[in-house]
Amino acid sequence: MRWQGGRRSSNVEDRRGSGLGRPLALGGGAASIVVALLVLLLGGDPSELGLGGGEDPRSVDGTGGSGQRLDPRQEELKDFVSVVLADTEDTWPEVLAPVGVQYAQPRLVLFTDAVQSACGFQESAVGPFYCPPDRRVYLDLGFFDELDRRFGAPGDFAQAYVVAHEVGHHVQNLLGISRQVQSLRGRLSSEEANALSVLQELQADCFAGIWAHHAQRQRQLLESGDVEEGLAAASAIGDDTLQRRAQGYVVPESFTHGSSEQRVTWFRRGLEQGTLEACDTFGDAGVGTR
Repeated sequence: MRWQGGRRSSNVEDRRGSGLGRPLALGGGAASIVVALLVLLLGGDPSELGLGGGEDPRSVDGTGGSGQRLDPRQEELKDFVSVVLADTEDTWPEVLAPVGVQYAQPRLVLFTDAVQSACGFQESAVGPFYCPPDRRVYLDLGFFDELDRRFGAPGDFAQAYVVAHEVGHHVQNLLGISRQVQSLRGRLSSEEANALSVLQELQADCFAGIWAHHAQRQRQLLESGDVEEGLAAASAIGDDTLQRRAQGYVVPESFTHGSSEQRVTWFRRGLEQGTLEACDTFGDAGVGTR
């Protein structure tokens, strides 16, 4: 990506080293598999998973609770996500204006190990997430290492896709989609609620593609190979791929984010068409943009 000369967002909030403790140990075996899955399920509101609202433990060493100082190599990543966030800020006002929605910029919170949000106390195991009540994206930069080493999705555009997906959840919040989905979920069976969550996540993938479409058309941000990086990231975190890696078989009715093929399809659709209309994943599910 051609990002080095890009504008930096003023909406990055750095809470690394804030003193919150390390993630609680859940033991080995099945519990570790669950954590590994959660790390890579790019999420919406983590409170829906029952993972928030706990105590806010603090350490006293001022090093993020790990006993180690912040890795200086992460400073370039911080700079990078600031540029990506700024570019989403330049993209979405124009996209939302035709539907009468004024874009309110979200804040992006960087943290290490754990963080307190309006969605509760969250550990890094939930992965990057967006919290609708406080309109913030939360990101532990260590997630990018997982994306690269464990799941074979390296590259700066793969990382940009992660940020753009979470900003996509913010756009859903502004459009009223998140509220509609939450309301519907309460009236559905577990399997039906999961299917609705899949549609919401696939739309966030498509919205990430909308950002990439406009970033390239207006600012020529992408380089050769970038699209492939984004598609590889979308594929690597499909529910079927994650379940097959963790347990050797796939349970489609338990999907909450969509298969690898679905995630790639919807990201590509947003990338190629660049419009909200292209991203109607809900169809006849009773969820609209207003």
